[in-house]
Amino acid sequence: MSFSVPRNVPSLDKRAQDALYKDKPFGHNYRQGVSSAGKQRRRTGLILSALFIAVLYFVYQFGRGHKLSTKESSEAVSWPERQDAVRDAFKRSWTGYKKYAWGMDEYKPISKWGRNMGPKPLGWIIVDSLDTMKIMGLDHEFKEARNWVAKELDYDMDYEVNTFETSIRMLGGLLSAYYLSGDKMFLEKATDLGERLSGAFDSKSGIPYASVNLHTGRGKPSHTDQGASSTAEAATVQLEFKYLAHLTGKEEYWTMAERVFEVIDSNKVPHGLVPIYINPELGRFQGSIIRLGSRGDSYYEYLIKQYIQTGEPVYKEMYDEAVEGIKDRLLDYSVPGKLTYIAELNHGINGPLSPKMDHLVCFAGGMLALGATRGHELSKARKMQWTTSQEADFQLGREIARTCYEMYARTPTGLAAEIVFFNTDKDVSEDFRIKTFDAHNLQRPETVESLFVLWRLTHNPIYREWGWKIFEAFEKYTKLEGDAGYTSLDNVKEVPPPKRDNMESFWLSETLKYLYLLFDDDEDVLPLTEVVFNTEAHPFPVLKETKFSTGWSRANDRS
Repeated sequence: MSFSVPRNVPSLDKRAQDALYKDKPFGHNYRQGVSSAGKQRRRTGLILSALFIAVLYFVYQFGRGHKLSTKESSEAVSWPERQDAVRDAFKRSWTGYKKYAWGMDEYKPISKWGRNMGPKPLGWIIVDSLDTMKIMGLDHEFKEARNWVAKELDYDMDYEVNTFETSIRMLGGLLSAYYLSGDKMFLEKATDLGERLSGAFDSKSGIPYASVNLHTGRGKPSHTDQGASSTAEAATVQLEFKYLAHLTGKEEYWTMAERVFEVIDSNKVPHGLVPIYINPELGRFQGSIIRLGSRGDSYYEYLIKQYIQTGEPVYKEMYDEAVEGIKDRLLDYSVPGKLTYIAELNHGINGPLSPKMDHLVCFAGGMLALGATRGHELSKARKMQWTTSQEADFQLGREIARTCYEMYARTPTGLAAEIVFFNTDKDVSEDFRIKTFDAHNLQRPETVESLFVLWRLTHNPIYREWGWKIFEAFEKYTKLEGDAGYTSLDNVKEVPPPKRDNMESFWLSETLKYLYLLFDDDEDVLPLTEVVFNTEAHPFPVLKETKFSTGWSRANDRS
């Protein structure tokens, strides 16, 4: 298969906002409330868990850099058949949406209805799914969706949208659909939307406002967080607007997108680690929370992806600084199994680590591997002026991916929770704890994204095996009876898990797409040296030639 190429909406209710960002308060210390008898049971449990950990360690070492043997990977395995199973899951999801909520922005598969976010549909599910259908060869479904976009989608509405979410999902989805199909209608829709979103950048500093009115083009500060924009939101629209600039020839899109990083860099943050809020008027960071989870995550992702997309070295330099900062200031290891995780700093760069990690952080496994290899297979990359830092980054990516897989494998359902707290107490036998309030699963893609990247770069079948186990768990616990499709879950610690009655658009746009590509034997489909996936899994081409270039440079004095 080949192609011919010519994540807080203000008006959403609390449950809908949960899918985009869901920060949680800290839990109690692991020691709190543990009785003497409980401690004794845990000490006894360590003896049994040691055997379990030894087995895990063997499997882990086996998967780190070794191929599974033919016997262990099973000659009976048919990856094309497993890929077909993923396509069937998409078709089942799409059939339910089409029957019960066609054209709507949200889909409730249990109650079988849908609704729009604003006065008219934004195309939240349809536009987000276009390129997945194209990649999966679902021509009939793609044609139906294309016709809906052409005839029904109109962004001229007096309604405020979240700048970031609309850029990555809708603008990204339209641009990717154009890239894969060559259909100019998608580019026309993308150009119209891009122009409407560009008003968000009209702040005093150039940092985009959190929201923008699609009719007036006026940006509006966040309704919360004292008007600050989240750093991830402000710094995760660049792939989209740079590609739009490349296609339309409008330099202002490129300029306003790169201005964000010039302002961020002018703050001269230590170790390349940025707080998660930034004031759009002042261009200065607000607060001291640092994390790779919600509101911080894709800032780091777009550093390396901008470099891959455009070859601009300033972003590679910023990325390398940030990765060294992550390794120096945020890495920690669980007790007793020594799972590698990326912690949080809630009181600034010199504050204590919090052992909390969002599932969102699981993108970092793929990011680190991609950053080390630039999308080349590992065996080839190691022959291209390979450095010890690149090797360390790649191995760290593998470690994080393994930890994220364990976040699935160690729950009763085999599905990961939204947030885990890793254990640092030697008297506790479990490597991480899931609070009930954090135990939901929103069909997120970050772990399977990293597995896909690592599979492409290493061809180690362990990543496919892990991905298949995750897919089987989705099939077992999130697939609904009848024709409604799949749903999110409220608690992955319960069997059977209570259901949430919501199907996220990124289930179609990202999770199933990455699983489908993970099981694809055709290396010519979207090679990582030629495409870059935006944070919503919409592929854009690497721009080997473009008339635009970086219009700013870093200050020599970084103090």
